[in-house]
Amino acid sequence: MKSLYGKFVLMTALIMLFSTLFGFLLTNTYYHRVMKERNDQKNVEIAKTITNHIEQTPPLDLREYLTTIGGIGYQLYIVDENGKSAFYGGKYRVKNLEKSAIDNVLQGEVYHGMRDFPRETFVTGFFANEMSNTIGVPFKYGSKQYALFMRPDIKLLFSEIHTMMGGMVIATALFSLLAMLFVAKMLIVPITQLTGATKRIASENYDVELNIDRKDEIGQLAASFTTMMEQLQENDKIRKEFISNVSHDFQSPLLNIQGYAGLLKADHLSDDDRKNYAAIIQSETSRLSRLTRQLLLLTSLDQSSRPVKFKDYRLDEQLKACINKYRWWLEEEHIHLHLTMEPTMYRGDEALFENVWDNLITNAIKYNRPKGEIRVSLERTEHGIEVIVQDTGIGISKAEQAQLFNRFYRADASRTKEGTGLGLSIVKQIIELHKGEIQVKSTPDEGTMFTIKLPNL
Repeated sequence: MKSLYGKFVLMTALIMLFSTLFGFLLTNTYYHRVMKERNDQKNVEIAKTITNHIEQTPPLDLREYLTTIGGIGYQLYIVDENGKSAFYGGKYRVKNLEKSAIDNVLQGEVYHGMRDFPRETFVTGFFANEMSNTIGVPFKYGSKQYALFMRPDIKLLFSEIHTMMGGMVIATALFSLLAMLFVAKMLIVPITQLTGATKRIASENYDVELNIDRKDEIGQLAASFTTMMEQLQENDKIRKEFISNVSHDFQSPLLNIQGYAGLLKADHLSDDDRKNYAAIIQSETSRLSRLTRQLLLLTSLDQSSRPVKFKDYRLDEQLKACINKYRWWLEEEHIHLHLTMEPTMYRGDEALFENVWDNLITNAIKYNRPKGEIRVSLERTEHGIEVIVQDTGIGISKAEQAQLFNRFYRADASRTKEGTGLGLSIVKQIIELHKGEIQVKSTPDEGTMFTIKLPNL
């Protein structure tokens, strides 16, 4: 049985079956431990009331009196001291009363057949229409000793009210079963919708609408599923854009390399043109190399294939070493550098942060103005560490700032000097891996300031 509905129906039937069995066993135990003796004692008291009336109300027509008692719902068996016997009321199905029991009652003892009846189920025990399943009491009538054996006539006692109660129990059980099946069906319907939606999403069909308006756990599941579906759709869109951008960024330099390599074959090419074409090929090759390295780093950060390696190191020394790598570039562009740093120990991934400072410093140089300025400050605050990289370059517009950290995003043509559009995306991801944040503030034609806030780890 593979369907959830079938399993629910089966489990419901099994629960009802085992509940009935458990209730039956519990009732049976209660009957044998409590009700059996009480029932015996109650019938002994009734029998004594009957015999006392016989003994204390002379003259009495014994046959007529016993016939009346039998008619109101009892099965009676009378035996006198001479062995003469008679039956009144309902008939016994099994006449298995032992002679020793009769003799004991004639001698004045009380017979507890109901109490001592074999330990069977309460159904067979209580309803067993046997002479051994009776109580017996002695009495005198006239000058003779008699023994009275008696049990209730179950057929008469099982009245209309009992039939109605039994019918109500059966109807309740059937209604409960049908109601449970209906509820199960109502529970399964949204799960079936979710299953169908999952199959469509697996086929990259995200045009799925769930008509599940509930406030319970299934409604929460449907809401979470919708959120997941929207996120998957967004991820799929980003993935396709990513592939498109990667293809474009690889295709452009490859076409340039192919084109200029073809031009280099020309025999009439001058030495200056040959050098220019070779320089372009070298530049495009470097661009491809940077793009490949950045893609590999970005992939490792996305998939957590490169775990963050935390260690304590001097952050100020790392920043100074990074700036020193580009001293030649600063002097070439006549850019003034201002450093404000205090000795700072930080616990983080030194190799990853080298990518951060490389990107920010090279961008500050690349997009600066000749004879411009770059200010780099590092200070410890009460919340952690704050690093600021500020330049006096061409700046970024408000609209561009909102997309600055998106992958493959490059601003206007003035900012596309050999860029890949991945640098700032990598910077942001590395900083977020260290529970930090990066902010940008820029004004076109005035400059840009990046602020990095790192908590103490």
